Amino acid sequence: MKKVITYGTFDLLHYGHILLLQRARELGDHLTVALSTDGFNHIKGKHAYFSYEKRKMMLEAIKYVDTVIPERNWEQKQHDIVDYDIDIFVMGDDWRGKFDELSAHCEVIYLERTPDISTTSIKDNLSGTS
Repeated sequence: MKKVITYGTFDLLHYGHILLLQRARELGDHLTVALSTDGFNHIKGKHAYFSYEKRKMMLEAIKYVDTVIPERNWEQKQHDIVDYDIDIFVMGDDWRGKFDELSAHCEVIYLERTPDISTTSIKDNLSGTS
């Protein structure tokens, strides 16, 4: 069985998220999503509209997602790869090069982002700042 993992906040879930999860799942047999906790988002200076529990519930309802685990800090990625026996680490290409050191433990793939959609663009559009 080939296991894949990806990380994110997945707030204001949109079709770009779904396409990323679909493409990540197509790379293997099992997809784990490490979902940023509210506390970790605070450390990153991000504020999610939905709580961790609600974001987790939405992700668990998506057919491409097999398991959702909490992401509590930047350093846990290497541990997750080992602990969950991960074969492929996947992130959007806006993170290209940021996690290359993980290739010592598994394959690292940066997937192209879906054009013209992001949580930031949705928030900006809704607030009238775009």
